[in-house]
Amino acid sequence: MVNNHQDRIGSYFLELWKHNSKASMEMEVEEEAEEESPTELNTINTYGGFLNVFPDKLSVQYTNVNLHGHDVGVVQANRPAPVKRLVYYFEIYVKNAGAKGQTAIGFTTEGFKMRRQPGWEANSYGYHGDDGFLYRGQGKGESFGPTFTTGDTVGSGINYASQEFFFTKNGEVVGTVSNDVKGPLFPTIAVHSQYEEVHVNFGNEPFQFNLKVFEAQERAKQQTMIEKMSIPQNVSYGLVRSYLLHYGYEDTLKLFDIASKSSLPPIPLAQENGFNEQDNMYALNQRKALRQLIKNGKIEDAFDKLRDWYPQIVQDDASATCFLLHCQKFIELVRAGRLEEAVAYGRMKFDKFYRLKEYEELVKDCAALLAYEQPQNSSVGYLLEESQREMVADTVNAMVLSTNPNVKDSQGCLHSYLERLLRQLTACYLERRSLNGDQGEAFHLRKVLNSVHSIGLESDLIHIELNDDSLF
Repeated sequence: MVNNHQDRIGSYFLELWKHNSKASMEMEVEEEAEEESPTELNTINTYGGFLNVFPDKLSVQYTNVNLHGHDVGVVQANRPAPVKRLVYYFEIYVKNAGAKGQTAIGFTTEGFKMRRQPGWEANSYGYHGDDGFLYRGQGKGESFGPTFTTGDTVGSGINYASQEFFFTKNGEVVGTVSNDVKGPLFPTIAVHSQYEEVHVNFGNEPFQFNLKVFEAQERAKQQTMIEKMSIPQNVSYGLVRSYLLHYGYEDTLKLFDIASKSSLPPIPLAQENGFNEQDNMYALNQRKALRQLIKNGKIEDAFDKLRDWYPQIVQDDASATCFLLHCQKFIELVRAGRLEEAVAYGRMKFDKFYRLKEYEELVKDCAALLAYEQPQNSSVGYLLEESQREMVADTVNAMVLSTNPNVKDSQGCLHSYLERLLRQLTACYLERRSLNGDQGEAFHLRKVLNSVHSIGLESDLIHIELNDDSLF
């Protein structure tokens, strides 16, 4: 009989498949899709009596005579700065500083008073050309940087990693200031004396400031902070070793141990670090063999081994594990071009599953492979990818681990210690981002792993690739 551990494991992998199916059908459109960025100036919400926006919607000129402090020509971008990135930045070129050079650049909120310089009102920041002062939410400025005038290129940006505004002049950073404004921020420019004229660059032209280098430096700072964190050797060694044990990579484990012995001193794996090697060693050779068979598409052979070694896993032919194996057998027949056999096998095995709601959509996905001349290029092409074999192999691996009489929690069968750590990392990062108003780069574990490429121990030449699709 299938026990509660195995029920939960089967349900977990069914949900994982459904997630993969949905992601494929939606073309992996995510919440973190590309945001729309500012492209031009907002010609509607301006104080039009004091400036003229040129037809290109990127150039403005002060058209009046400055009589008092409220005669400011202010204009915002047509959209707020995008927030789901590391940095946002824009520039202005001062074509003419005019009579007094009272040009300003910065960020303001949507309800900003359009007769005031950026920085003069609450929830706004501005760097001003006539005095080089920074204004942040009040009419009194503070010494900040050099003045700027005709021929200068000045930029303003938001560093979401550090939660700071930064300003540049002629390609060099002038200074930074903390960002304590909540809500959308609009790139904003102001002109305030006769003949002042500026041109705005929202990225449609190359910036004078090297934004890519700046972003690389910011990422390097983050990496340096991470590298300063010390992890005991026995912990890092144990994490990698437990990953190999958990998934039955016996051959790689042997190579890993050999390489580790040549580059590391003997490292005891303390029980207090959470590693229970005895449980991870359980049925290692059988789990290795089953994984290899499934990854090679030999599903019937995997069934035979399970019937011999762990008959309780396949005793119920309507279980989630059997369903996944039957589906993979069908997929392998399609992959080999044996379509008539696939149809016959599907009719024989899928009928009992199709009538169950939790399986219905997945059965349809499998059957849909027959409808395409090139199924790998279809909406169900994900079924022919190696990741699908990996998922089925992971299911069988977890089910075998669940037969260990020492198992008390199915969670330990689903994920290795390393994956649990990565899940915790993801949760912490998302919580930190939430505290910053969901500003900054989205966290994608795949990108993190790809940027590292491997997990190793100092000079080891062993590289373990992690399939992060199995983590969620």
